[in-house]
Amino acid sequence: MPSINTNIAAMTALQSLNKTNAALDATQKRISTGYRVGSAEDNAAYWSIATTMRSDNSALSTVKDALGLGAATIDVAYTAMNSSISVVDEIKSKLVAARQPGVDRTKIQAEITELQNQLASISSSAVFSGQNWLSVDSSAAGYNATKSIVASFSRVGSTTTIGTINVNTANVKLYDAGAGAAQVGIIDGLRDVTTGAISATGTFSVAALNISALTDSAADLTTLENYIRGVNSAVLEMTTSASTLGASKQRVALQKDFVGSLMDAIDRGISSLIDADMTEESTRLQALQVQQQLGTQALAIANQQSQSILSLFR
Repeated sequence: MPSINTNIAAMTALQSLNKTNAALDATQKRISTGYRVGSAEDNAAYWSIATTMRSDNSALSTVKDALGLGAATIDVAYTAMNSSISVVDEIKSKLVAARQPGVDRTKIQAEITELQNQLASISSSAVFSGQNWLSVDSSAAGYNATKSIVASFSRVGSTTTIGTINVNTANVKLYDAGAGAAQVGIIDGLRDVTTGAISATGTFSVAALNISALTDSAADLTTLENYIRGVNSAVLEMTTSASTLGASKQRVALQKDFVGSLMDAIDRGISSLIDADMTEESTRLQALQVQQQLGTQALAIANQQSQSILSLFR
């Protein structure tokens, strides 16, 4: 029944147009932001998951930075250790040369002294981000020989776990300023005359040995051979320490690569949950634009129907 109070056709056309406009607004929002789920109102469950995963990914980014910092610290110590091995090798060569009777051991000691100074310089310079693993003071408050590198972040439910890679530097240090009998490094530790190993009853160290006063007597030659034995033991210990640092460096590098891959996987997971399919959205946009035009025309036609009532009164 035609009525001037209620235009049912116009109301139906308006409702349809409003739905089309709402869908068009949503599609335009997805295209402009690139997100299918841009807020909690779009899909509360997916938005919550994506937000949590983004937070975890941010934490993993910090873990990756920490691994890079740890790798750099290990690399500095490893580089300094390698350089120190070369210097100690040179000291050993000088001592072997001094074993030859008749040589001027005072001049050889002058060279050894410079090499000893170089060892101290290398160790004190092996600093990265305020950390020096080769020259330490184990008697200092808060000292810890175990260095921890943040290596992972994981979440199970509401419980988070921080994983670390631990590097024990107790056998890596070359110098130790501590006063205790056991607070010594490879270079400044006193060595046993028989075994060449660091010992509480040791009598000489690589850092302080001096051959300038030695003669060609049997006792002095024995002392010189003890020095050679001790320096050779130091080289072996430093080689083992360099191997330890190298293995730790490799593990940190592998973990850093893994964290990077894990971050990429999480990004892909977030994308599958909330990113918009731009091809699909562009197709939907064109369809909705056509529907909007048709809906507008339908509403205009419906509104014009009431005008026909006026012809009845002419």
